[in-house]
Amino acid sequence: MTGPRQRATIYDLAKAAKTSSSTVSLVMSGRWQDYRIRPETAERVLAAAGRLGYTANLKARSLRLKRSGLAGMIVPHYRNRFFAGLTEHFEIEARRRGLCPIVVSTQRDPATELSSVASLVAHEVEFLFVAGVRDPRAANRLCREASIPSINIDLPGTEAPSAISDNRAAAEEMTRELIAKLPGRSDFDFLFFGGDALDNSTIERMEGVRRAFAGAGLPVRDDAFNYCGYRPPEIAEALKAEFARRDGRMPDAIFANGITALEGLFLAVPGVGLGELSHKAIACYDWDPFAGNLPMNIIFARQDVEGLIAAGFRLLDDEENFQVGRNPTVRVKAGIRHGRSA
Repeated sequence: MTGPRQRATIYDLAKAAKTSSSTVSLVMSGRWQDYRIRPETAERVLAAAGRLGYTANLKARSLRLKRSGLAGMIVPHYRNRFFAGLTEHFEIEARRRGLCPIVVSTQRDPATELSSVASLVAHEVEFLFVAGVRDPRAANRLCREASIPSINIDLPGTEAPSAISDNRAAAEEMTRELIAKLPGRSDFDFLFFGGDALDNSTIERMEGVRRAFAGAGLPVRDDAFNYCGYRPPEIAEALKAEFARRDGRMPDAIFANGITALEGLFLAVPGVGLGELSHKAIACYDWDPFAGNLPMNIIFARQDVEGLIAAGFRLLDDEENFQVGRNPTVRVKAGIRHGRSA
């Protein structure tokens, strides 16, 4: 109690307020009313937070013992099952907590991301989940300046706690299965396509691919990776150029970095080209029920959207995660599915 003010912990507050650490956590997260904690207890905790300079207190919002009742989230779009699923489970959990969810799509535009975060902060959301942006630091800082907790979903960040898919491990497992489909061959043509070279998910999946090749004692060329974005028409044009470079041939093994990348592949090989694809080794880091019923045995990664959102809320509920220097990252395993059996 006599140390530096910024070092006060949730346990210091519990001792000073003569209550439990779990009660302190609920008061400091603004959820004390949901659990029928008495107003005088909440006032005592907040008074202790003020005296001790507790760094994780929620500023005026909590000090007034008022809540906006809003839960915020930004996503890049709703075009695939992954982001749509994240949104759905976020809304379910927010409503379960008695909050009204507000979800904004930003179309992967950094300016739109920041303006959307600023608007949600201005509406005093209780917290913000940040999903699918390239770099979440600016969004996290805007939230921190307003004393609003933020959680990164689907990407790690150094400015807030994060819940992400274990992209590296799943991509490595998928690539091992691709290699197993071409036994005894060390000269097969491989192509990884889609995504952004600066995007963390893409970087981790690429690392997983390289680890699988290295584990099999096989080389993989640098030009086997084509980071051609997320929009199917643009991906299709990039793939047509790839096939032209191969004199019209398709690679022996194909890794689509997302369901929109797989859509781009189908746009690039309409009609009779689909028949040729049925003889190729194909993996897709994503999943959709329709894609799972295609007449070819594709290896899919089905990300655990419910697990990601649940991990995000667990991070949010642990007030110590917002102490200076914490910001942990939780990895959630992705399942591997196969074609019609997905």
